[in-house]
Amino acid sequence: MSLKIEDVMVKDVITIDADRTAKDAADMMNRYEIGCLIVVKKGKAIGILTERDMLKRVISEAKDPTTTKVKDIMSKPLIVVEAETDLEDAARVMFKMKIKKLPIIKQGKLSGLVTLTDLARFQPQMIKILKQLSQMEHAPKRMQKVVDYYVV
Repeated sequence: MSLKIEDVMVKDVITIDADRTAKDAADMMNRYEIGCLIVVKKGKAIGILTERDMLKRVISEAKDPTTTKVKDIMSKPLIVVEAETDLEDAARVMFKMKIKKLPIIKQGKLSGLVTLTDLARFQPQMIKILKQLSQMEHAPKRMQKVVDYYVV
């Protein structure tokens, strides 16, 4: 029996409206102690906002977080996989797309989120898969840290 991404995903995904500000987003990330928010517009997931997005598109560009809109700094398009996706296939998508956070959908609706760290610490089988992927494909620096720490 193969494990599906829905078996390891976090089900309580925190979302933020696209028209909210970067300050609102930072406050939410701090309150929930999380590193990303799924951006929604009219209830539909349209992007993701990560700590890295905040650093690159607000802090380093010296933008005002109280007026900068989430929709202007989020990463898009939103890369997702279906809940029934095998863990290995989800890891492949993350490596190929160079992302550490992967939203999960079920029947067209957001149902969860999985991170590279979640996959790396989930079980020894996943470690083997990540090790093989990291040897076959060059991981960007931000992913390599997780791979080096958990996968070695």
